[in-house]
Amino acid sequence: MSDKDLVHKTKDAYDGSFTTDILEQYKIYVQSAENVSSRRIATSRYLLTLSAALLAIYGIQILDLTQNYWTLTIPTTGIIISILWYCLIKSYRNLNAIKFQIIHDLEQYLPVALYKYEWKKAGQGNGKFYTEVTQIEQWIPIIFTCVHIIFAVILVLVNMAIL
Repeated sequence: MSDKDLVHKTKDAYDGSFTTDILEQYKIYVQSAENVSSRRIATSRYLLTLSAALLAIYGIQILDLTQNYWTLTIPTTGIIISILWYCLIKSYRNLNAIKFQIIHDLEQYLPVALYKYEWKKAGQGNGKFYTEVTQIEQWIPIIFTCVHIIFAVILVLVNMAIL
């Protein structure tokens, strides 16, 4: 990708205030990256609440494990929710990675490149001082998936022993 894909008019060919307009677009774009993070957090909160509710149902269900195979809908639903949750985290992560690369590219036209510099100082997410939140966050749905699978196996084994 060339700079022409990002900045399609030169400063000389632009009618307005080139630097001021780039700065305004930069601010709006940084806000859009922050909005993606906010959406990711809201989605994760919702799915965490839903997953916790399913775990609460397990607490009720444990009183009578011999309720039949229809009770497998609970862990099946939990597994599906956890897989979707993992995919959403990954999707938000990829979208923000693209957004921050564009922010870094836009910073070439500004006096300082704060986000690029911060990312470099943070070891680009792999340093000892900073680990990307999504790398940590993606483990939550994996753990929930394991819990749901374990409970499904227990339900099947209990029902097989009873029948």
